[in-house]
Amino acid sequence: MEHSFTHHGQSKRLKNWARALANFGAGLGAALALSLAACGSSQENKAAASASPTQLAGSARPALWELSDEDTTIYLFGTVHMLKPGMEWFDGEVKAAFDRSDELVMEVVEPDPSKMNSIVTTLALNPNGPTITSRLTPEEKERYLKALADNGLPAATMDQLDPWMVAITLSVAPLQRLGYDQNIGVEKTLEQAARDAGKTVTGLETAEQQLGYFDTLPEQAQLVYLNTTVAELPKVESEFDQLLRNWAEGKPDALAEQMNASLEATPELAKLLLFDRNARWADWVAKRLEQPGTVFLAVGAGHLAGKNSVLDMLNQRKLTAKRLVTTEVAQK
Repeated sequence: MEHSFTHHGQSKRLKNWARALANFGAGLGAALALSLAACGSSQENKAAASASPTQLAGSARPALWELSDEDTTIYLFGTVHMLKPGMEWFDGEVKAAFDRSDELVMEVVEPDPSKMNSIVTTLALNPNGPTITSRLTPEEKERYLKALADNGLPAATMDQLDPWMVAITLSVAPLQRLGYDQNIGVEKTLEQAARDAGKTVTGLETAEQQLGYFDTLPEQAQLVYLNTTVAELPKVESEFDQLLRNWAEGKPDALAEQMNASLEATPELAKLLLFDRNARWADWVAKRLEQPGTVFLAVGAGHLAGKNSVLDMLNQRKLTAKRLVTTEVAQK
């Protein structure tokens, strides 16, 4: 097969690309659920992820920061895109900061369903190209078809999509079966509350831009992303459980390590998917400070912790955000 590599270094490199891509899927937010359930983790996170996900129900205290000058306040809040019923997070200082804000800014504002379908069809549908199964080795094909069957996904339909889209679909499907729901995720909750309150709602990027990051990837990288997603499906529950635990307990550094560590192995991909975007968003925040008002900025939690995060890049610009919610709570 053309995409099967005999050179160990190149194969390992592309596998790291796949893991990094799975991490980035968390940033799609309302545009396309998320695919970080297939991400790789450190040995420490693997050990911690064994706790029962039912313990996540209860009061959460995710991290919140404030950046302000004499006439502008910007709250920075890290999000996760799917939750189970029972986790209470939209209260306390987070709710108070949101209520004080005039504007909600997210990574992307989801277009209406017909437009979103058109975008996905344009970018992800591949009716005339080679099918996915024709591009897999016999061993890869067997694992892939089993993963589709296990998650109730029709192979004939998936075969007409780009590999990146199938990888995202496979990442989300088991989470949905486990009871996680994008409709009660952080972005959906914030957007609905903002619209109910008559607040302005805007996006830093468009759905076309975000999905375009995936669609412009080389075919080989997309196939490795798909194969890695299939291989790591058994870890979905424990990985996502640990990510939610880090978020709910207000541990942004641990969350950033879990989500972003694999990007370090592929600096060019990290630059495209994480650091360049963080830099653009930090520039946006700095420029927004020049206008009066109060803004609630909500982006994927992995963008707000660690080296070259939005907060780090703001610090490099001599703009230091103050953390407001610092209490780590034990989940019930």
